[in-house]
Amino acid sequence: MKKKHKINFNKKSKLSAGILVFENGQVFKGIGLGYEGVATGEVCFNTSITGYQEIISDPSYSGQIINFTFPHIGNVGTNQEDHESDKIWTKGVIFNAEITNPSNYRSLKNLDVWLKKNKIVGLTGIDTRSLTNFIRDKGAPKGTIEKSTYGKFNIKKLLNQSINWHGLNGLDLAKNVSTRSKYIWNNLKTWKKNVGFEKNKKNIFNIVAIDYGIKKNILRYFSNHKCKITVVPCDTSVDNIIKLNPDGVFLSNGPGDPAATGKYAVKIIKKLINLNIPIFGICLGHQLLALALNAKTKKMKLGHRGANHPVKNLLTGKVEITSQNHGFEVIKSSLPKNVIITHKSLFDNSIEGIRLKNKPVFSVQYHPEANPGPQDSQYLFDQFIKEIKLNAKKKRY
Repeated sequence: MKKKHKINFNKKSKLSAGILVFENGQVFKGIGLGYEGVATGEVCFNTSITGYQEIISDPSYSGQIINFTFPHIGNVGTNQEDHESDKIWTKGVIFNAEITNPSNYRSLKNLDVWLKKNKIVGLTGIDTRSLTNFIRDKGAPKGTIEKSTYGKFNIKKLLNQSINWHGLNGLDLAKNVSTRSKYIWNNLKTWKKNVGFEKNKKNIFNIVAIDYGIKKNILRYFSNHKCKITVVPCDTSVDNIIKLNPDGVFLSNGPGDPAATGKYAVKIIKKLINLNIPIFGICLGHQLLALALNAKTKKMKLGHRGANHPVKNLLTGKVEITSQNHGFEVIKSSLPKNVIITHKSLFDNSIEGIRLKNKPVFSVQYHPEANPGPQDSQYLFDQFIKEIKLNAKKKRY
């Protein structure tokens, strides 16, 4: 039988106290870590066993508290190279075991120090298996996490905070995490052992990336393919996008409810589709593309978050192990006849990829750049470049 943690939260203890209070009154107590404060969000779980720094720094986790199912988070420390965003948008983190001293040649900071610097509230020393089961049964509930040096908590106040938080339904978070002004990516390619980041010295293709919460490793993969990438705010007009003379347009990942972001994004994407520009979408970009094609989206009970999700490519029959992070999905029955489903989840048969017939427009729900995660799906970047090459032979707009 598993021995329960015994934690002494008196004033003399060197440990800070931590607590998580759910909207239904369920309470989890443990050891506080990271930033001392309070944060409210949707509590979800991630099953990845590597890449916690990339996960925490992914803007798609804006508005969420991540419960990691892998127990040994923090054992390789943190570094300056694995950030997916310049600002951390994750609300909070929950680990099973206390953070140990890092053991990795790339490590520069202990994870706890990194969490403090980025103002992320954390909780450890609890049974994350039990918490995961609770989340699974309740469907990613709302919760409030707090770290306190002296362990004094106003549970009633924390409960009310959880109850009164609006949740992710109907919430546009893309405008929060998106760049405020356009910029050109620095041409850095993906990281390689013993090499680090190399620069792409030859820009053959011109990509405009609409930033709904873009990950840096997506930009690095485009650099691998000799692309110049201009990143623009999520509400950039079609006229301003066309002025950049793109060979292709990328719709990025991001947080929040696609229907809410779609209120301004859909009309932009529709116009781009009509101009016959090659379009590639990932995650939120996939959902927004579906909305622009007159399909509908809905919130999932749990969502998909982890680096071991099997997806079947319906065009080739091959199965890919994928990295995923999403809480909304495209409704299959809402897809129009001119859209084909290219990929499906082997966990729950949900849509994982679509393609528009007779146009160079496609998207996937998962993350082919796979940081962290397996690299089975990198071919999708090759596919996008192929679409651009084919389209370059035609008159586009």
